[in-house]
Amino acid sequence: MAKDDVIQRIWHELEPHLAEQGFELVEVEFGQHGHRWILRLFVDRQGGISLDDCAAVSQLLNPLLDASDVIEGSYLLEVSSPGIARPVRKPGDFARFTGENIKVRTHLPVGGRKKFSGVLTSLAGDVVTIDCQGSTYEICIDNIQRANLDR
Repeated sequence: MAKDDVIQRIWHELEPHLAEQGFELVEVEFGQHGHRWILRLFVDRQGGISLDDCAAVSQLLNPLLDASDVIEGSYLLEVSSPGIARPVRKPGDFARFTGENIKVRTHLPVGGRKKFSGVLTSLAGDVVTIDCQGSTYEICIDNIQRANLDR
C-alpha cells in the first residue's frame, strides 16, 4: 500500500477512537528513516497534552493498529504533542487559529510564490487569507501542502 494511502487509512480508522477519548488527531506522518518505518501521530486535547497522555494514546492505539493491519511489516509508533509549531491542517484548525502567525507552503504558486509567512486573517469556505507584511494572499485549502503555527 502506498504511503499516502496508509496515512489516509490511519486518519479514517484512528480519528474516531481518539475523539471518543477526548483527543484530537492533529497530524499523521509515515515514512522510512534508515531501515525502519515510523508512524508518527501528533495528538492534542483541551488544556494541552502530557507525556502520560501520549503513553495512554499509544496503549489505546497499538491493539487497534495491530488488528487493522493497515501497515504491513514492522514499524515504530511515536505519539507526540503537536508542539509550538503546531500543524494546521483541517478547516476547523484554520478557523480556530485565525489571528495567529502561520507559515504555509503550497503545492502550486499563488501570486508567484509557494511559501508564505504572516498572520492568518480568515477562513471563508475553503479559502484561507494570510496577511504577509501588508500583502494579502487567498489560498485554497486544497492547495496547501503544509501549514504550521509560527509562534
